[in-house]
Amino acid sequence: MAHEHDTRINGRQLTTAVPRELVHKRAHSEVLLTGWTTHEDDRHTVRAQWPRLHSFYWPRNQNFDPLLFVETVRQTFPLLSHTAYGVPFDHHLVWDDFHYQVNPPAMRVPDAPADLVLEIACKNVKTRNNRLVSMSMEATAFLAGQRVGTASTRFTSHAPALYRRLRGQCLDPATVRRTALPLPPALSPTAVGHLLPQNVVLADAPEKSGRWQIRVDLDHPVLFDHPVDHAPGMLLMEAVRQAAHAMRPTPNTMVTAMSVSFTRWVALDQPCWVSVAPLSHNTLRATVEQAHNICVNAELTIEETTLGQLPDHTSASHVTAHPPATPTTAAIRAVPVSA
Repeated sequence: MAHEHDTRINGRQLTTAVPRELVHKRAHSEVLLTGWTTHEDDRHTVRAQWPRLHSFYWPRNQNFDPLLFVETVRQTFPLLSHTAYGVPFDHHLVWDDFHYQVNPPAMRVPDAPADLVLEIACKNVKTRNNRLVSMSMEATAFLAGQRVGTASTRFTSHAPALYRRLRGQCLDPATVRRTALPLPPALSPTAVGHLLPQNVVLADAPEKSGRWQIRVDLDHPVLFDHPVDHAPGMLLMEAVRQAAHAMRPTPNTMVTAMSVSFTRWVALDQPCWVSVAPLSHNTLRATVEQAHNICVNAELTIEETTLGQLPDHTSASHVTAHPPATPTTAAIRAVPVSA
């Protein structure tokens, strides 16, 4: 039997955001999910809405940002963990791996906010003492009948006592803020595929080409929506993506694939650096290092995309007018970053 969770009046389904606590956000404006339905056999349908213009995940070349898709899937981790699998709100969700695949033609910005449907299957659900320990998720997202992308991930759930043992004294928010590094000057927004200076997460490193310091702005309203004790996974992925654009500063490009391995926590009180080097025509290799330790290894693909034309209002659907291309693949292995 399906259990639907949304708002209805006189039988009509109304669109509203899910409670922000369910997606680990403080700001209502950052909640992308609008409802969910739980089916049998650990299957779920999650609904989401993308704004035409997000303050951080900015459309590029009239195409939605691929990391907006990643953030949408990320929000399903806590949503389903809390609502379907009983994870308490004080537990910490930590990525083990994350794989996504996007279909660039389906990422074109329509003439209204985009309503997505994500079909999700949870597998390998492991519990201990009736509490979730880990599980895998597979998701396929659709927009206006086209597949936007697919994603799969495995993540673990840690009780507060275990997380304290893992993180030690790094947990105190006041200490984290007091010892955080001052922000170095940012690169030009256009050099990293953004429009606003406050959204640039890279600083220049003039002593070495292809290497940039990561700017950790604890007051950024999206990346640091709530206090954390380490650099969030979304910040590190954004740094790798911006480094790719800095290496290949063509205006009509999209990072269509990314494979990331997170090997160490990235502290907020020490400088960290992202380096990028070419592997082939459109494939780059990236690393994030801190205190002479490699924290992240990444491989990504950056490709030219066509201009996402906004639809004519007389057209039935601009999305279905363009045949879908073969999706590109990205695999993200994330240990340890919180979800």
